[in-house]
Amino acid sequence: MRQLAARDLAADPTDVAVDLLGCVIESVVDGAPVAVRLVEVEAYRGSDDPASHCYRGRTARNEVMFGPAGRLYVYFVYGMHFCANVVCLTDGQPGAVLLRAGEVVSGLDVAWTRRRTARNAAELAKGPARLTGVLGMGREHNGVDLTDSAAPIRLYRGDAVEPAAVRTGPRVGVGSAMDTPWRYWLDDSRAVSQYRKGGKRRS
Repeated sequence: MRQLAARDLAADPTDVAVDLLGCVIESVVDGAPVAVRLVEVEAYRGSDDPASHCYRGRTARNEVMFGPAGRLYVYFVYGMHFCANVVCLTDGQPGAVLLRAGEVVSGLDVAWTRRRTARNAAELAKGPARLTGVLGMGREHNGVDLTDSAAPIRLYRGDAVEPAAVRTGPRVGVGSAMDTPWRYWLDDSRAVSQYRKGGKRRS
């Protein structure tokens, strides 16, 4: 697999989101490698996206989301979970893609250890908190350069995805811009969230 470069990610979040479907994110945390194929993502922009963390400008929390492209933006939510995003657009212009769900493609034994409550393999990384959990991501990984071959977390181009398999619909759990169809997923994956309201084939 080819590791993605910053130039692959320096584009509009809606375009990067679709490109990330089928890509593989791999982590080596505490010496344990785990790889997940991405099957569900959400795009977020900046000042023109009320659902974005950057809608009201730059803060200490969202600093990483302003670039450069290829960084990992990790944040804590609900006082208990971490969520991970791939930063895109050009340096200084905020935008990112939330990694919502994936399929574990290697390191299954480690993934099961980290997600003992999963009922089956499809549930291991089904949801943004579960995905970060199986990959061992935490606050210390905020700002990691996914395009660096020496980084503990890296992003790779996976097998090509059939355009007919890509669906789009509203993002999950947002109060603002709740009908904006910037969530993208692969229709044939059991790891995708149950919430599929408004889902349709991406044209």
